[in-house]
Amino acid sequence: MGRYRAPRPPSAKYITPEGAARLKRELDELWRVKRPAVTRAVSEAAAQGDRSENAEYIYGKKQLAEIDRRVRYLRKRLETIRVVDTLPTDTSRVFFGAWFELASEGGKHAYRLVGPDEIDDAPDYVSVDSPLGRAVLGKGLGAEIVVSTPEGERRHTVTDVRYP
Repeated sequence: MGRYRAPRPPSAKYITPEGAARLKRELDELWRVKRPAVTRAVSEAAAQGDRSENAEYIYGKKQLAEIDRRVRYLRKRLETIRVVDTLPTDTSRVFFGAWFELASEGGKHAYRLVGPDEIDDAPDYVSVDSPLGRAVLGKGLGAEIVVSTPEGERRHTVTDVRYP
């Protein structure tokens, strides 16, 4: 068995203004605060002598590589994403950035449709790339959607749509 893994499908290149600001803050924090602190720690550890058995030096270099990887990702992502800050023409339907409420057998739940970079911000944020996000996109009030989950198919009804 080979080690080949098919590349992930490209994610949506949309983000809300709040999400873009959060990514910029993260990039700034990594570049201006964390990276200089780790670089100082690595240089202090290197000054102690033998680097082959110096755990602080080895760990610091690994941290630096992780920070650099994340900085590269954020810079590349911020160049390619599109900030969606306008309302759609039809605000009675679920489009990017909308808060929507779904009713199902388990009760009612409110969600916000956001980009894949923002789903960590809040537990009620749903990515447009997720099965639920794809199912609800473009649906209006009263629309019934079916979402495939590992437990089976789930049926929901859109009961509310609003935009910030």
